[in-house]
Amino acid sequence: MENLSLEQKKTQFDEYFSIAHEININVTPVSKGAVPATEAQLESAMPYAFRIASEMASLEAQALRPLRHLSDHAESLTEYLNHQAKKIDLMMSFILHQQDEPNARFKTIKFGGGGIIIQSDTPMDIGTYAELKLFLDSEAAAIFCFGEVITCENVEDDYHIAFIFSTIREQDQELLVRASLHLQTQQLRKRAQQKKSGD
Repeated sequence: MENLSLEQKKTQFDEYFSIAHEININVTPVSKGAVPATEAQLESAMPYAFRIASEMASLEAQALRPLRHLSDHAESLTEYLNHQAKKIDLMMSFILHQQDEPNARFKTIKFGGGGIIIQSDTPMDIGTYAELKLFLDSEAAAIFCFGEVITCENVEDDYHIAFIFSTIREQDQELLVRASLHLQTQQLRKRAQQKKSGD
């Protein structure tokens, strides 16, 4: 990432699917030297709530996977476990929202596996690094990572600022990809239903 040109970073940002969707995000500018160079350094800089949220999400996925292969008798058990998982998600969501800092809060315009675009009333210089906390309510998850400003465009009275992820854990990037595709499926389903009811 470090040795890529700005154009290469923009291309890399565009390689990932991104979806126009609003989520809360905290953006805290940092010096280049404060950006962790590796996933291990990122994990040690990461607030504990973000670490356990990610571990809980992967444990839940692993726990429910074997049940898919059981017969109909497991349906009730699966339903019960899904309700338990939902309760844990709600609790985790509450804990993660304690990490949301109102004075650093922005809204995304788009997000995906390659980065995010936020709306801001003030510009940011290209090349600015920031600590990012993304709050995915639809997934009862949050992501802690670092990004770099690759574009800052004046749109009407606001600025649309694009960050490419400079340091992010692989499982968090995969979570963002899944979340964006999940939201796209919901949007397409909603459009199809509106079209049907309009006919």
